[in-house]
Amino acid sequence: MADALVIFTPSGKRGRFPLGTPVLTAARQLGVDLDSVCGGRGICSKCQVTPQVGEFSKHGVTVSADALSPWNAVEERYDRIRGLREGRRLGCQAKVEGDVVIDVPPESQVHRQVVRKAASDVEMIMDPATHLHFVEVAEPDMHEPRGDFERLCEALREQWQVEKVTASLPVLARLQPALRRGGWQVTVALWRGDEGVAKIIDIWPGFHEGRIYGLAIDLGSTTIAAHLTDLRNGTVKASAGAMNPQIRFGEDLMSRVSYAMMNPGGDQEMTQAVRAAIDGLARDLATEAGIGARDIVEIVFVCNPVMHHLLLGVDPVELGQAPFALATSDAMSLEARDLGFAQVNEGCQIYVLPCIAGHVGADAAAVALAERPDRSNDLVLTVDVGTNAEILLGDRSRVLACSSPTGPAFEGAQISSGQRAAPGAIERVMIDPITKEPRFRVIGSSLWSDEAGFAESISTTGVTGICGSGIIEVVAEMRLAGLLDAGGLIGSAEQTGTARCELQGRTSAYLLHDGTADGGPRILITQGDIRAIQLAKSALYAGARLLMDEMQVDHVDRVTLAGAFGAHISSKHAMVLGMIPDVPLDRVRSAGNAAGTGARIALCSVAARREVEGLVSRITKIETAIEPRFQEHFVAANAIPHASDPFPNLLTEVTLPHVSFNLAGGEGRRRRGR
Repeated sequence: MADALVIFTPSGKRGRFPLGTPVLTAARQLGVDLDSVCGGRGICSKCQVTPQVGEFSKHGVTVSADALSPWNAVEERYDRIRGLREGRRLGCQAKVEGDVVIDVPPESQVHRQVVRKAASDVEMIMDPATHLHFVEVAEPDMHEPRGDFERLCEALREQWQVEKVTASLPVLARLQPALRRGGWQVTVALWRGDEGVAKIIDIWPGFHEGRIYGLAIDLGSTTIAAHLTDLRNGTVKASAGAMNPQIRFGEDLMSRVSYAMMNPGGDQEMTQAVRAAIDGLARDLATEAGIGARDIVEIVFVCNPVMHHLLLGVDPVELGQAPFALATSDAMSLEARDLGFAQVNEGCQIYVLPCIAGHVGADAAAVALAERPDRSNDLVLTVDVGTNAEILLGDRSRVLACSSPTGPAFEGAQISSGQRAAPGAIERVMIDPITKEPRFRVIGSSLWSDEAGFAESISTTGVTGICGSGIIEVVAEMRLAGLLDAGGLIGSAEQTGTARCELQGRTSAYLLHDGTADGGPRILITQGDIRAIQLAKSALYAGARLLMDEMQVDHVDRVTLAGAFGAHISSKHAMVLGMIPDVPLDRVRSAGNAAGTGARIALCSVAARREVEGLVSRITKIETAIEPRFQEHFVAANAIPHASDPFPNLLTEVTLPHVSFNLAGGEGRRRRGR
């Protein structure tokens, strides 16, 4: 047998090749993930491999020390200048001379699986739309009058099998200087996000040593989160967030739609504001990572439908009235210059994930991509908690989706002492059921308020207010401590036995913290605060119940809380509040910013973009605005935790006091107004 057996690990792929075949060639023919930017010229060092020697009973082969060709001049030069780790070879230079087992180290695997904690252990396969390619271009010839671009295209076809290529005018303007400075060798950033024509985004003379990056952006109605990602290995180099400046036009989505309706040109005001904020985030991330704007060559966006339209410069007025028609629900491929972004490469490509329906956007599609309910064997409810909650329910058989107008209460808005999550905001609360005394933690300190050193730990911030996770915990704790009845009514001082329940007009409020002695605020939980949380959580629960009705089930197997807010709330307190259907508490998990994770997956993989486009087409949308049972579920969910669902799983974990502060007579009687 003249051919040698070549086995690659860890993939286990194997095949027989003629003696003298370069390792890189064998890897490509077998589909092994072995990187190479320079096209096998021994310049980039991306194709490093480690040949194994000895007996491998698992593979049924014995490998001798001369299974690969000896070092050649290219490897010797590379080792002398840059250094090769001991035992490593360049796959483009080493040739097969006998049966061999070759290990491909992680840093040489262009498609290696990357597991990141921030991505909730989602495995991402690196398959980006944009790659760097080193190309040798034929010099011009008077006898063959072809342009430099045409000869570059021919070189890309011959050396990288790229059949059709286009380039913008700015790239063409840089082409001739780059070719001549590079001695007819250039590196191009080639985008192949769509089937068919490839696009040259940028060009550098000679072999470009730098990296290219992409931005994964979760454009929310309240915040904008961006992740600067290395397009070679998926590493997040820097992350940043900013408040969405559109908040000044309205706290929630419908307020912004109303602003666009009532103010001519209002939609363009909001579009300009959010684009400027995104451009600023790109600049800040590049500065933090120590790279240039030119290095950012791709952006992926996920957003709800209203943000989607305002980002693109489309008037969102149709989303404010039935039938809630989108201008387009398909995925979109754009260029950064179309949106006026100046802090990225001028050829930067943009991909916007598809929307599911008029009120279920690309952010929900990104959550579906990250969490894949369509691959779940059990029935999973996924809730992305925000000002407009997106809800998914499904398993392998079917996936449903809806949105619920929860409003901004969960993020601290519409709460008397509410604020955004920031240092000084109360984020955790516990109330003693006997003494009714509270203890809490604030953002910026790891100590509880009754622990030694707490005052010193917050000396620079103080206690400033209460954020979304804190308001959920305090309302649930008030219910557990008997300060709040099932109807959401706060008891008086006489009814609850604590002076912390203060009379405010005809209702009571609970004093969580009095900072007036130090010049700080009095943080009260008022009856209006309770009502705002009841409305928000009822909308969330009602949306989930509608999906369960459609699926013809009364219970789900597990619940996933997605979103930055969902990552910080306690599953027990969410269940006490009745935000989500009753399940065992150990079957509730946080997925962190799953929409952001989905954006990163789409940024790092063209195949994932095709997957999410197919997945969205299979998701069934339920419109809460026209479902007659939504109001029925909403009213029943006003109770804490619920008026008719007994929540048996929750009751195995906690005891809910049987109190009522609005009785017709007796000890719990309250005076009624005329």
